Amino acid sequence: MKGRESGMPEEAYWASFFDPQAVLERLWLPQNSRCNVLEFGCGYGTFTLPAASCTRGKVTALDIEPDMVSLVARRAQDAGLTNVRAEVRDFVERGTGGPDGSQGHVMVFNLLHIEDPLALLREAQRILQPGGSLSVMHWRSDIETPRGPPLAIRPKPEQCAGWLSEAGFDALVHVHLGQSAPYHYGLVAQRPMC
Repeated sequence: MKGRESGMPEEAYWASFFDPQAVLERLWLPQNSRCNVLEFGCGYGTFTLPAASCTRGKVTALDIEPDMVSLVARRAQDAGLTNVRAEVRDFVERGTGGPDGSQGHVMVFNLLHIEDPLALLREAQRILQPGGSLSVMHWRSDIETPRGPPLAIRPKPEQCAGWLSEAGFDALVHVHLGQSAPYHYGLVAQRPMC
């Protein structure tokens, strides 16, 4: 089931909203990491490919759109990134299909306006290993933005923080993304060690 208001704009327009490498540096990106990473809703691979360049682990890129998944797989192959696995998956309805505790980091970018964000965050918590981290990025609602879901369904950082806590995350940090994503806010949280 495709989430509400989740269509993608033209790629060049989409790319103008982010400096993907800088976003990842603020929200996760330890260089030469060995952890596995999962991305919910990979789209054009805007964050998939930079993440794959920085980890020796497997990067699983999920999306409901077959064309997006094919594009990400082709771009990963063209870039020589053998650690990317792009998969067509309705993760809203069926979850990730991944084993418990199999991921070191999960990315949830521009998705928490879906109908049941808590279910998605619980799935992220399930697949994270103890001590693993989750990064959230979403459209701001305190300024005019050129894109994004309607303000009525756009979650505020405090709302996302509450969902993260309810889903079992701790060590929550609000991250100012600055010019790396001026229309977005970021959060990082951790699955507890026990």
